[in-house]
Amino acid sequence: MASTTSSQPQQINVADLDLQQLSDVRRQLEEELNHLTNSFAQLKQAQAKFKSCIENVGEVKPQNKGTTILVPLTNSLYVPGHLSDAENVIVDVGTGYYVKKACAKSYLTSRAQATKYYETKVEYIRTNLDTLQETIQKKQENMSYLINVMQTKLQQPQTQPTKV
Repeated sequence: MASTTSSQPQQINVADLDLQQLSDVRRQLEEELNHLTNSFAQLKQAQAKFKSCIENVGEVKPQNKGTTILVPLTNSLYVPGHLSDAENVIVDVGTGYYVKKACAKSYLTSRAQATKYYETKVEYIRTNLDTLQETIQKKQENMSYLINVMQTKLQQPQTQPTKV
């Protein structure tokens, strides 16, 4: 005899749940929405950071060689420095890691390579943001439906069990 267990999640009609179960589902949905919303905000921050990096790469030009620049040590701490190498750029690949992107052909290729890297990151994050936005929207719709079901159940007259 073969087992007929399925890996598919079982669907339950929320209208069949009692108020306590509905409350539990609501709490779970709220937690999921909070997590998804926080993730969305973090992705937006990362996207803004990579867009800023594109602008910064654009500022590294041969005519700026030898000029004084502000070098970021942290998000809020900058120190003065001199641009001594306009042929190579350091690329922030995330989580505190930087990679030297150099190209033997020309300065423009090196800059273009770094810009392309950041543009790819921005686009990747944009597609993830779109997907995440759709998921958040669906969760919000589920929450609205759940709240409507809960309100309907609260407005129904409570039936007392009859004693026999």
